[in-house]
Amino acid sequence: MTPETLAYSIGFPLLGIFLGLVYKGMDRRVSARLTSRIGPPIRQPFWDVGKLLLKETIVPENAVAWLFNAMPIVSLAASLTLLLYIPFGVLEAPLEGYGDLVVILYLFTLQSLAMAIGGFASGSPFSSVGAQREMVLMMSYELPLATVIVGFALVYRSFSLTTIASTPVWSMVGPLAGIGVLLLLVALLVVTPAELAKLPFDIAEAETEICEGMLAEYSGRNLALFYLSDAVRGFAMAAIEVVLFIPFTLSYIFGLNLSGATLYIVEGLWFLFKVAIVYILAITIVRTSFGRFKIDQASKIFWVYVNIIALLGLALVWVGV
Repeated sequence: MTPETLAYSIGFPLLGIFLGLVYKGMDRRVSARLTSRIGPPIRQPFWDVGKLLLKETIVPENAVAWLFNAMPIVSLAASLTLLLYIPFGVLEAPLEGYGDLVVILYLFTLQSLAMAIGGFASGSPFSSVGAQREMVLMMSYELPLATVIVGFALVYRSFSLTTIASTPVWSMVGPLAGIGVLLLLVALLVVTPAELAKLPFDIAEAETEICEGMLAEYSGRNLALFYLSDAVRGFAMAAIEVVLFIPFTLSYIFGLNLSGATLYIVEGLWFLFKVAIVYILAITIVRTSFGRFKIDQASKIFWVYVNIIALLGLALVWVGV
């Protein structure tokens, strides 16, 4: 492991929290502007976390206390671990070669599962309904997400994000497989708001129906940890989509001959810019444009339409490769 990678493995989870909150603030600001509102400042998520950390942490009387308190920690740990599998700009991912996309799929599932278990452990009927919805939704969108991962494994013969980022997928496939990759991109874009529990797939939290669902009984430090986990996971999801589909560096596009600190700074900022674009297109605009689906509507969308798109894309990639 190079010194740069070692520093990345220690510092990037902390940086990931900062970036996650920045992108969350940017998301709220852009969403407000799209609906003709001023919106909160981009720093608002930092204030929200600080306020939650100062508030009392209450454990419901009927809750399974140790499980109720453990799940926010598990959720944040899973989200931070995700960052260690993502190559940042031209830096190699610290955990490259240790499961990669397979483990990433597991970590996304673990984060959602931690929220569901926390909801069940709270003893609240609202939280239980939210947890049940989350489990149904997870069973709906995990298959197309896994299909996208298998499609890239067919192309690269590897699950490594660093390997995928080193050579853009569009230069690895012919016209037929290229159409398949495009269909996988469409499937992943539909999965993204569901994976992040954003509109129109925030059915498990549905404030106006079940009072925040799984998080109804959480407060103080525990709610702050879930808030941070959500922010980090949103940034990680957008970053993974950038690595999979638009890993083009400035050096690759313009043939720049950069080296040393200049290379890391320029390519790092370019990477963050691409993540911001994907975040706005795949999350902000979608959640601002659509109302909430019912749980049966969401399940049908994934089990029927998104699965067909993903499986057709996988078949075209398999034939093309």
